[in-house]
Amino acid sequence: MKIHPLITTTEALTDLCARLSKADFVAVDTEFMRENTFWPELCLVQIADDKEAAAIDPMAPGIDLAPLLNLLVDNETVLKVFHAGGQDVEIIYNLTGRTPHPIFDTQIAMMAISQSEQIGYSNLVEAWLGFSIDKGARFTDWSRRPLTDRQTEYAIGDVTHLAQIFPRMLKRLIKTGRGEWLDAEMEKLADPENYRSDPATVWHRIRPPSRNPTVLGRLKALAAWREAEAMDKNIPRGRIMRDETLADLASHAPRDQADLAKVRGLSAGWRDNEIGRRLMQCLADATPLPEAELPDRPARGAPLGKEGALVADLLKLLLKIRGREIDVAARLLARGDDLDALAAGQRKGLAILEGWRYEQFGRDALELVEGRLAFAVVGGKLKMAHIDDIGNDPPIPPDGSEDTGPGAT
Repeated sequence: MKIHPLITTTEALTDLCARLSKADFVAVDTEFMRENTFWPELCLVQIADDKEAAAIDPMAPGIDLAPLLNLLVDNETVLKVFHAGGQDVEIIYNLTGRTPHPIFDTQIAMMAISQSEQIGYSNLVEAWLGFSIDKGARFTDWSRRPLTDRQTEYAIGDVTHLAQIFPRMLKRLIKTGRGEWLDAEMEKLADPENYRSDPATVWHRIRPPSRNPTVLGRLKALAAWREAEAMDKNIPRGRIMRDETLADLASHAPRDQADLAKVRGLSAGWRDNEIGRRLMQCLADATPLPEAELPDRPARGAPLGKEGALVADLLKLLLKIRGREIDVAARLLARGDDLDALAAGQRKGLAILEGWRYEQFGRDALELVEGRLAFAVVGGKLKMAHIDDIGNDPPIPPDGSEDTGPGAT
């Protein structure tokens, strides 16, 4: 594979992307910094097909990333391959308002052909290519210039290895017939809604302190206010206020700005500074959350009941057995919420009762809940057996004696 020098000009980038636009796939990775900013700061982009690889410096003076972004979001004929690509996709969305498509994530794909839930990149390389990668530059400051040759070599390795692994992984998926299992998962990864930062909805990410409409109305208003403040200053949300402090303010709103100095997680300066005044105005303007926006009550606990909780535990055991039997990650087969809902009697709207998940797990899960499936030990291993297949031997009478046929005594 040809490795190009670090690309720092629009001309070189245009030439590279023109060639890559004819490839079947490109492996993509990014290096970024986000410890001190709201928006991730893109510092390096690595890209490769099966013939060439390069690192692109988005911080180079005068470089225009349009050829690269067009390849990633406009070219529907080239498959974009990532590993654990959520943050990479987020960066591309922030730059373009769109996401790469079509898309393939090797971390997600590994769940369909192994029991690995979230395999790391170094473990992926070791499993498929048989060697360990150098982790020395993993915690480097990618925003500092100039980049060293070692940094660039380390970064390009992420996509050259990925470009070798992907075709092998694709063959395994085709051989096992599990490629279609991943279609919906890849579409979820590419869904722009996952990356859109809407101040009106960010409160959903915070654990609600209660279901009281007044409290939730304040929580929604405070979360939107914090999001706008963080965006405006380009600093992490937590630099404005931690989630725990925000939830506490929603539950126990201060009477006046001076009381902000008594709130755990806020400094004394909030009692008379400008941001404190904006916070108090936000609380004053907050209205109770409409009933239509109230979050659903959790499915766990009382609604499930003690017996339902036991059934849910049996379903989780079945999930482990089935994942082991077919060598697939349990997380890909079923979510815990779906198991709880099935145990509680729900039958509609559950992913495990649809499509391939029903064929591989849902049918047996339903039969277990409805009493047609049981656990059995076969050859020292825990397996599932249909009730009709259990107990074919003559039953033992209640008095404990065994009838061995005519003339038995």
